[in-house]
Amino acid sequence: MDVEALYIQSIPALVWGKASQKVYLYIHGQEGCKEEARLFASVAIRRGWQVLSVDLPEHGERKGESDSFYPWKIVPELGSVMEYAKHRWNKIGLFASSIGAWFSMLSFKQEHLEQGMFVSPVVDMKQLIETMMDWAGVSPERLRREQVIAASFGQTLSWQYREYAEENRISQWQTPTCVLYAGKDNLVGRETVQAFAQKFNAVLTIWEEGEHWFHTEAQLDVLRRWIEQHL
Repeated sequence: MDVEALYIQSIPALVWGKASQKVYLYIHGQEGCKEEARLFASVAIRRGWQVLSVDLPEHGERKGESDSFYPWKIVPELGSVMEYAKHRWNKIGLFASSIGAWFSMLSFKQEHLEQGMFVSPVVDMKQLIETMMDWAGVSPERLRREQVIAASFGQTLSWQYREYAEENRISQWQTPTCVLYAGKDNLVGRETVQAFAQKFNAVLTIWEEGEHWFHTEAQLDVLRRWIEQHL
């Protein structure tokens, strides 16, 4: 598989596949990296697409960065990635997973993309934050007072982040989209994803045995078959 390494401004990126006039942007989720696009690229390339994957802040080559994995920093970055893609390719699609889907919808809501493919997408960040607040036993009043609280399960709760999510709910998404959702997803509620699919006419596939993170051999096999079916 041909892979070109490059930087878009200072953002590490990979372009997968031989030269083409069409590309999918691949936006990973938390704990992901640009290299995980290999599975998706192995299918997309056979369909005549290239794939452009990037490292989000604090991930992949950028793990040394700190205090930067926030939407108000990531959205402008993804805007730069989109501008690069527009200058190099004629048709652009989108593959995104988990929080990467939320970042993408914030960043690309005005774009006319060929297709969106979302895996375990976070479609209501405010709801997810409030779920984690419940897990941590943190009230809105306490979070407002303390501003930042480190939860025992490894996430940091932020009042600024909660306010951003409230002010930037996903109310516009015009890209034809397919969604793969796992029945055992403990982060994103089934009803939330179903409501998103209904509102934006997305094609929703639910795999009852799956988890939020598709990573086992069986899960990745399901993911590959879903990509092959809907790409």
